[in-house]
Amino acid sequence: MISDESGLNGRYVLTGSNQPELSQSVSQSLAGRTALLTLLPLSWEELGNAGFKFDRDDAIVSGFLPRVWQNTLPPMRAYLDYFATYVERDVRQLLRVKDLSKFETFIKLLAGRIGQVANLHALGGDVGVSSTTLAKWISVLEASFVIFRLPSYHRNLGKRLIKSPKFFFYEPGLAAALLQIETPEQAGRDPLMGNLFENDVVVELLKGQLNQGLNGTWSYFRDNSGNEVDLIWERQRIPQPIEIKAGRTWTPEWTKRLEWFSALAGEARPSWVVHPGDVRRSGATDPAHCARDILDDL
Repeated sequence: MISDESGLNGRYVLTGSNQPELSQSVSQSLAGRTALLTLLPLSWEELGNAGFKFDRDDAIVSGFLPRVWQNTLPPMRAYLDYFATYVERDVRQLLRVKDLSKFETFIKLLAGRIGQVANLHALGGDVGVSSTTLAKWISVLEASFVIFRLPSYHRNLGKRLIKSPKFFFYEPGLAAALLQIETPEQAGRDPLMGNLFENDVVVELLKGQLNQGLNGTWSYFRDNSGNEVDLIWERQRIPQPIEIKAGRTWTPEWTKRLEWFSALAGEARPSWVVHPGDVRRSGATDPAHCARDILDDL
């Protein structure tokens, strides 16, 4: 191969949108000759560096697709056009879905349950499809970078834990559009504001990890008594508990679950509370982080 004969690394850069069927048509795997990078939509930092000003509600509605910001496109229209194109082309090719309306209904239901523990049996009943069909749909949505699952954390805690995953959208703007949230003002008063902001933060942390080539696994914690921590980032088998709050005003109550989890886990990294306010604190007893600053601490 030319790449072997040249003796040069990084000579070829292949870019493009994710194509689930592309790898099946490539004759060689290029194993040992490639480095794979996953590039998600723009981050808060990248938008800020480009000179864009936005707050919690703007980010939820406008999302992070470059053209929405660069060309000042109406976000809801842009994301719904993207969704329609995705369903009409990619879904038909990958799943050969006969009834696209059920598939569209399923994605909209996922948006309505964003950041919540998923009851797939109930979802299948609401849509009117079998659990086998639902599993195929979820697999394709994950492979095409529309949604991702957040598994439950259960390492050696000796508790009766919830094991079902949560689902989030890689593009928060798409979730808002599917929920018919059209303006920042509407987002600010929506009952799902907390869930949508949680989606923003989770995917932002994921971008930071991928962009910096960091390792670690993400999960959430919840037991049958209702004790829950929004996010657990585990590195070298040591968990870091993270609480995500959409409120702008700091309150010490936000740290109680973090303290409880750290005591339960025995060994844990310093906890974080991520919120959209301007107050930033650090330390075991007062671990608040302004949302804009979290990537500095990855």
